[in-house]
Amino acid sequence: MSEIIRLHNVSKNYESFQVLQGINLSVQQGEKIVICGPSGSGKSTLIRCINRLNPHDSGSITVEGQDVSSKAGSDHVRREVGMVFQNFNLFPHLTVLENCTLAPMKVRGLSRQAAEELALRYLNRVHIGAQAYKKPGQLSGGQQQRVAIARALCMNPKVMLFDEPTSALDPEMVGEVLEVMAELAQDGMTMLCVTHEMGFARKVADRVVFMDAGQIVETASPAEFFENPQHPRTRAFLSQIRH
Repeated sequence: MSEIIRLHNVSKNYESFQVLQGINLSVQQGEKIVICGPSGSGKSTLIRCINRLNPHDSGSITVEGQDVSSKAGSDHVRREVGMVFQNFNLFPHLTVLENCTLAPMKVRGLSRQAAEELALRYLNRVHIGAQAYKKPGQLSGGQQQRVAIARALCMNPKVMLFDEPTSALDPEMVGEVLEVMAELAQDGMTMLCVTHEMGFARKVADRVVFMDAGQIVETASPAEFFENPQHPRTRAFLSQIRH
């Protein structure tokens, strides 16, 4: 495997509050990483810095060797790194199909026909193809999140970032989204996922990254992380979520 993402000594401040402190992380192509930790630990900020939604203040972030803070690197990230948010962020006035074809046509330069063929393929891939001509408001939350995943996949990204993709869903809808994400993982997609779904982490992750107070406290395989956590803060976190 080759390295696809590297964060070196990355820090991020919001005014006087330091959200990220000296983050170091290397991600290999095809690797599945779950990032977990208490609320306010910097998890979402970390992945949002990777795709430049939140520019970092110091240190360096590279994707496929390109510095994301450069113009070329930023453009590269926009093309090659897909992002799925908590709250879907679909355009309500467009159909599901139109939501998925917009970026491939604007950014990749695909014709409408080629973009629609691509979109339908990925909508079927996430088991939502039958809803292609509906508006997002006609779908359940779980269906909308699967559309959001398909929309990101339509750019044929090399990396997928997930920012708590199930946290806005009703409990009965969580499973259908996690199932789609697990299928992507099995297909070899490089994934970084911020989530509180520890069952998903056990099943899918190659590594679990635990964050607290803006720092990476512990990184381990799922088996080591859940059965033999090394840091007291990790043990405290796991003891809380097991109850």
